[in-house]
Amino acid sequence: MPGAGRLACCWPLPPTRSGRGRQLLGANGGLWPARAATYDRKSTKFMTRIFLTLALLSNCTLTTALILGLGIGDPHRFDARIQHAVGVHFIVGVAALVFAVMVHALVLTYFMGTGRWLEETAQAYRLPGDSSGANRNLKWKVLPAMLLSLILLISTGAFGAAADPASSVGFQGLAGLSAATVHWLVAGVTLAVNLAVNALEFVALSRNKALIDAVLAEVRRIRVERGLPV
Repeated sequence: MPGAGRLACCWPLPPTRSGRGRQLLGANGGLWPARAATYDRKSTKFMTRIFLTLALLSNCTLTTALILGLGIGDPHRFDARIQHAVGVHFIVGVAALVFAVMVHALVLTYFMGTGRWLEETAQAYRLPGDSSGANRNLKWKVLPAMLLSLILLISTGAFGAAADPASSVGFQGLAGLSAATVHWLVAGVTLAVNLAVNALEFVALSRNKALIDAVLAEVRRIRVERGLPV
C-alpha cells in the first residue's frame, strides 16, 4: 500500500493443531497470505490531538458548571431566578460529568485496542522487545489516577444532588460546613484532579504513540527487505 505512514500488517492466522497456523513468515522469507489490517501512523497523531481537544472541552465544561454553581446564591430561597439558576447548573453539571467520564473511557478503550494491535503485529512479524508489555505498563500506570478521577466525578454529582433543598436525602453539611459548601469543595478538588489526570493521560498517549511509531518503522523495514508493499 503506498504511503510511508501506512503499512499493511498481517494478523496471525488461526492456530492449527500443530501450532503452525500462527507462523506467518514462510520458509522463503515472505509472508503467508492473511487478513490484512492497516494502521495509519497519522492516526496516532490525530488521537493525541483529539484527546487534547476533548480534555480541554471537558475541563472547560466542568469549570463552567462550577462557576454556575457559585452564582446560585442561597438555594433555599424560593425565588424564580435562583430556581432557574439551580436548574441550569444541574443540567450543565450532569453534562460535564458525563463528558468527563467519556473522555476517560476513550483513553482506556484506545489503550486496549492499540495493545491488541501491538501484540498481534509483534507476533506476526516476530518483532524483538515487548511493545505490548510497554503498552500495558502505560495503561496500568494511568489507570489508578483515572479511577480516582472517576470516583471524584461521581462523588461531586452525589454531593450536588444531596445539597439540593428539594432532595429527600436531607444532607445538612459536614464538619460545620453547609451542604452547598461541601459540594463546592468536592467539585473544586474534582476539577483539579481531573485536569491533572488528563495531563497524565496525554503523556501516556504520547509515549504509546512512540511505541506504535517504532513498531511501524520496524514493520516497514521488514517489508522493504522482503520486497513487500508498504
